[in-house]
Amino acid sequence: MSKPLQHPFSETIITWYSQNARDLPWRQTRDPYVIWLSEIILQQTRVAQGLPYFHRLLDAFPSVLDLANADEDYLFRLWQGLGYYSRARNLHKTAKIIAEAGGKFPSTYADLIKLPGIGPYTAAAIASFAFNEPKPVVDGNVFRILARYFGIQVDILHSSARKTFTDLAEELIPIDQPAIFNQAIMEFGSLQCSPSPTCSTCPLQFSCVAFSENRVQELPVKSKKKSQKERFFAYFIIEKKGKILVRQRASKDIWQGLWEFYLVELPHVQSLDEVIGKDSVLAGLGKQSLITSLVSPPTHLLSHQKIFCQAWFVQVDDHFETPENDQFRWIEPQDFTNLAKPVLLLNLITDNLELKNLF
Repeated sequence: MSKPLQHPFSETIITWYSQNARDLPWRQTRDPYVIWLSEIILQQTRVAQGLPYFHRLLDAFPSVLDLANADEDYLFRLWQGLGYYSRARNLHKTAKIIAEAGGKFPSTYADLIKLPGIGPYTAAAIASFAFNEPKPVVDGNVFRILARYFGIQVDILHSSARKTFTDLAEELIPIDQPAIFNQAIMEFGSLQCSPSPTCSTCPLQFSCVAFSENRVQELPVKSKKKSQKERFFAYFIIEKKGKILVRQRASKDIWQGLWEFYLVELPHVQSLDEVIGKDSVLAGLGKQSLITSLVSPPTHLLSHQKIFCQAWFVQVDDHFETPENDQFRWIEPQDFTNLAKPVLLLNLITDNLELKNLF
């Protein structure tokens, strides 16, 4: 049986990949668990940042059953610093689902995409890399490469964009080499046809519409993002009898499931007196309370939010009343060290000698 014909685009990037591919651990296996773990980590995360986390998590949870049986707080602690904690939460949910099904991963795109945290891109990656199913991966890298090479004018933030690029990618993916093609186009987008591409050494330059028409920086078409929401957090590290007051964030907001100090969210930056005067718990601070202003960490940037932080260290006497909320608890400072917490609070502790000595 003759080998299916390849589109020149596909043949070129596969050849390029054979000469330029990075040696990454998840490329040396067909184990769907290892591939899935790497793909979830690499969502919203660069390879250089994600690689240590990949090794850390795989060492802690060598199998999907180990992950399913893990304590969520421990998982969050290992995840600390990667951000987008919903990824870790869905990782845990999916591991439990697979464990309940006997520990065997679904082997098709159609079944994989039903699992928490697994969207079209991740399902296609696992299906092709682990099971050789010819499903193309389509993400920002692929949008960029195909838009430039074929001169596609569709706004990649428009709802119709995914179908347009997926249909094209399905025509390009070789049915006999889906895993290699998907790896190649991902790598090509990371190393060659990046947001700031190296067109001078690109093997596709002479057949690329964007290059020939001098529109490389114009493609892909992308409408402007919405401006970031600004939020103002006032944190109070409250200490009583050698213990500190903390809570676990439970609402469906940023940092769900992570631990933090007493927080007052403000409409804008305010003085200490203004904050205390508007908060019923802080209004109960006695005259014997010792309040120290802390060095605020730099503005904390999330994908759609910008967090401005003020902070105070407060040592209270026995008369201070605990908030009437079962989310709060008093713990030893060293116990807080072992809990998963936002990077913002790690920076706050690191930047203030009073807190470094306490924790």
